[in-house]
Amino acid sequence: MTNAEAMQPYQRIVHDIRDQIAAGRLQAGAQIPGIKALAEEYQVAAGTVQRALAELRTLGLIYSHQGRGTFVSEHASEKTDTTTSRIRHLEEQVEALAARLDRLEQSSE
Repeated sequence: MTNAEAMQPYQRIVHDIRDQIAAGRLQAGAQIPGIKALAEEYQVAAGTVQRALAELRTLGLIYSHQGRGTFVSEHASEKTDTTTSRIRHLEEQVEALAARLDRLEQSSE
């Protein structure tokens, strides 16, 4: 099972939008597509999109204006840089631990 398969549908949306912000494809002030458009794009229910947007709001990456839409926050790219670097650090730690485990298993044989 790949990471994408292990993710809940709402997490995939959060991940994709966070990646777009980090890559500069979505910049501060850019409008995020509406719930209906995102639901069609990701082939999920509207509630799933709403959960993803709530998570992105909690992370401080987006904000919403009633009747106007949802937008990328001013400091979103800074937050994704921090998150991305933390994720990379965790991935490196996991790789190092996996290598140690392999060595331990080989030495016990």
